[in-house]
Amino acid sequence: MNHLKLFDNQQKIRRETPGFTLLEILVAMSIITFALIAVFRLYTQTISMNHQLSFNTTAPFLAQKKMAEQTSMPGEEMVDDTGDFGEKLQGYTWTVAIEDVIPDALETEDLKRIDVRVSMNADEYTYFLRRYRFLRD
Repeated sequence: MNHLKLFDNQQKIRRETPGFTLLEILVAMSIITFALIAVFRLYTQTISMNHQLSFNTTAPFLAQKKMAEQTSMPGEEMVDDTGDFGEKLQGYTWTVAIEDVIPDALETEDLKRIDVRVSMNADEYTYFLRRYRFLRD
């Protein structure tokens, strides 16, 4: 009988002792870990989307600029070329490809296809622009 009283007193002491059990701490840490992992994934995805959106707004303007330079040249001066956009736009490169096109309906060799490709970070992102130019004598 005395033994049971001692056991009941120990139960009361354990219940009245402030603090958390090891299991409660592990559950709380697991919840915090999952929340932090989700926030970290969201952060890295946001950075990646920011780079892509920056490229998608900048590349069309750069391609149009290169295309304007090519279409304003005399036909005999248009050649394949490649380069970058300088210090201000590091990582951006451009490539221009010129090709003669001989359409069946026109039967002339005065038509050129101009392809401009703008890329960023070694072709991680690319933008392509094509235009045809008819050369007059």
